[in-house]
Amino acid sequence: MAVPTYNSALDLGGTFTLTAPARDIETTMNLPGDVHHALLAANLIPDPYFGENEKTVMWVNETAWSVEGQFTATDADIDGYLTLTLAEVDCIATVFLNGEEIARTDNSFVRNDLDVTGKVLAGENTLRIDFDIAPDVAKARADAHPFPIPFTKNYQTNGLKGIHMNFIRKAACHAGWDWGICLMPIGVYGTMSLRKARLARQESVQVDQAHGQNSVELSIKTRLFAFARGEVELEHTIDGQVIADRLVVEKGENVFTHNVTIKDPKIWWPAGQGEQPLYDLTTNLEGEMTTRKIGLRDLNWVVEKDEIDHSFKCRINGRDVTMMGANWIPADAIPSRATPAVVRDLLESAKAANMNMLRIWGGGQYEPDWFYDLCDELGILIWHDFMFACMSYPSDRTFLKSVETEITQQVRRLSHHACIALWCGDNEVIGSLDWYPETKADKERYIANYDRLNSMLHRIVEDEDPVRRFWPSSPSLGYMDFSDGWHSDTRGDLHYWDVWHSAKSFEAYRTVNPRFASEFGFQSFTSMNVVETFAEEKDRNPSSPVMENHQRNAGGNARILETMTRYFRFPRDFEQMVFLSQIQQGLAIKTAIEYWRSTKPRCMGTLYWQINDIWPVASWSSLDYGGQWKLMHYMARRFFNLVNVVAVPQVTEVQTNSRGTPVEGQLPDQIALRAINDTGKAASIALEVTAVKVTGESRVVFSGNSAVGPDAAITVADIPFADLAEDEFLYFVWKDAQGNILGENDYFPKPYKAYELVGADIRAEWSDRDGKAVLRLEADKPAFFTTASVDAPGYFSDNAITLLPGRPVELTFLPRHGQSVRSSDLAGSLKVQHLAETF
Repeated sequence: MAVPTYNSALDLGGTFTLTAPARDIETTMNLPGDVHHALLAANLIPDPYFGENEKTVMWVNETAWSVEGQFTATDADIDGYLTLTLAEVDCIATVFLNGEEIARTDNSFVRNDLDVTGKVLAGENTLRIDFDIAPDVAKARADAHPFPIPFTKNYQTNGLKGIHMNFIRKAACHAGWDWGICLMPIGVYGTMSLRKARLARQESVQVDQAHGQNSVELSIKTRLFAFARGEVELEHTIDGQVIADRLVVEKGENVFTHNVTIKDPKIWWPAGQGEQPLYDLTTNLEGEMTTRKIGLRDLNWVVEKDEIDHSFKCRINGRDVTMMGANWIPADAIPSRATPAVVRDLLESAKAANMNMLRIWGGGQYEPDWFYDLCDELGILIWHDFMFACMSYPSDRTFLKSVETEITQQVRRLSHHACIALWCGDNEVIGSLDWYPETKADKERYIANYDRLNSMLHRIVEDEDPVRRFWPSSPSLGYMDFSDGWHSDTRGDLHYWDVWHSAKSFEAYRTVNPRFASEFGFQSFTSMNVVETFAEEKDRNPSSPVMENHQRNAGGNARILETMTRYFRFPRDFEQMVFLSQIQQGLAIKTAIEYWRSTKPRCMGTLYWQINDIWPVASWSSLDYGGQWKLMHYMARRFFNLVNVVAVPQVTEVQTNSRGTPVEGQLPDQIALRAINDTGKAASIALEVTAVKVTGESRVVFSGNSAVGPDAAITVADIPFADLAEDEFLYFVWKDAQGNILGENDYFPKPYKAYELVGADIRAEWSDRDGKAVLRLEADKPAFFTTASVDAPGYFSDNAITLLPGRPVELTFLPRHGQSVRSSDLAGSLKVQHLAETF
């Protein structure tokens, strides 16, 4: 049957007037959008990211703002029941329609559906939103709470006073973090529309899957809100099948379920494991049309007792697939800048580095619909924290009611996505009870307080999305276990931060054996060309006020430099210091991930902290602010190689100090070469291992063929350390049965500073091939971490490589943002660096 068209929607986005009466400011603002973006466009504030301007613009978030705009409605637009939908109002606001107060909002993660039937005029209407000063509201709520709930010290970086973000519902990192600027943006970021309905409107559409031998049964659950009792017509279309129904609705919420069978289904796989076919599901409620893309996949988490303790792994379409990726934070501190094009660029870089999972961290935000559509398209699974991080939260009825609406809406909005792999209660909240004097002094009270919120989150997921696992926290040892999950490596997920925060050696990563490492990281400076966007030449010093303002972790710059003295000879100037910091960042994470992947099937997931930056800053990210690849991202492309070979040093008798901690710098007895196959098919590899002197002479120490089963890791060779000369390192290459190179790697038994590196003459030649610019590099002596860079946005097919004499390398330049370039466009800005040049 043909569904009649009655319902419609009027987009209310556009140009609004922005005012701050207390400061006599009036300008224009585009909504959806944010106040800082509007003030920048009007030249009313300087660039917050430059120098120490963050402090100069702090007045913006300490000011009350109003936005007001007009919209025109026709008789047809208002002939029915009317809903004003405002999503992501950030965050404490009063909404007026034609001068009448119609709502007060206090949760930026909620979609507000406001019944405005009879309140909209034919002709011109005025919509006004008055924003309260969020930090003041947060403090008043904290002061009124019957017992103290401290906020995270991450807000107090660089002398800022800190904000009680646990008492308001907006992205916690808006107030700053140990990598983030404090702007506290204000605005509306989501849908702004006037929706007309004859009788009912769509609330949500969810899809559950039951996989059979050659078919998938879809259960489509549709929620409708009806303004009165009556009858409506609903239609779902998918895979050429049409499900049409005439439904009786009662006033309020109504739930209807329809089933459809997809025969001979095209199965969705995460990136690297197969294709990502998507089916369009179109829902039509009397002219209100919505479309969702559905990926058919069977996913569950296997958490069961094993010989170690309990497994923690993701089973997809019947296979236990290793999760490889990173943690995700908001794409920009100024929300209007986080456009679909910007985010697609970041996600495509994740896939290009062989990632198949990102963890949306609990101090950030629920992303827009298009973010998850992109992840579905690219095959990137999402570990999704709910938005709670690093501090306790209230558990009074008012707060819990607001959060219940938030979580229920978000789960219903997102659960149809193939990319959503897991719902996680929070980031480090239970662990934070040991961080603050107040919570440590009365831990039982704060555990009870925590359980009220966490149990509600669990219940909502069980009710609204029962096919997905709820994981209580990250890190966590499991259901109702409130013990310390940070350092236990026999079950659950682990956050291992001792290498960064405790300044342990990179080798310390090999002393823990996680089942799933969901957070760990090491910092570097942001790239030199990014430093130049916020620091004048006089400020390009790691101890300058500007560079320290762009370092939000206490002692972070000192820790970067301290580590350099452990592994490298000290760099000769600031630019080399920046370059060397990125080398050591990549080495740290390479050490962790190569070892943990080699323990497969014990460890079935590694998500490093973090992939992206929210502004230009020294941080743990592998992509600079703006999406440029740091050296670690190139290394990630290699250490996440699906068929990989890694070196694992073996120490027979581990020496420990008086505290039982392994003594640093112990030389291995032998070096195990472990082959890892994270595909579903057996792999046959030909491995050649060479001992190379830093002056260039080399000899083969192993050559052989090995069969590596699907989803397996095995030792293929053991190289005695005693067989290596003082100035030798290992370089190894593995090929498939057809002789194609699958990968290359190296291993240095001692710190790089212990080797007498020689200068290398590197010859660079450009050519164009198949529409792409190709750079050929050849060296007369070994050149370590050889890195090519150009001014154009893009990345090379490889970088930070070991370049050996007699082994020229061709690097293809891959432009970003859909651009196309030729070698002639790149040659003039080419710069080639390597390790021996740093000192």
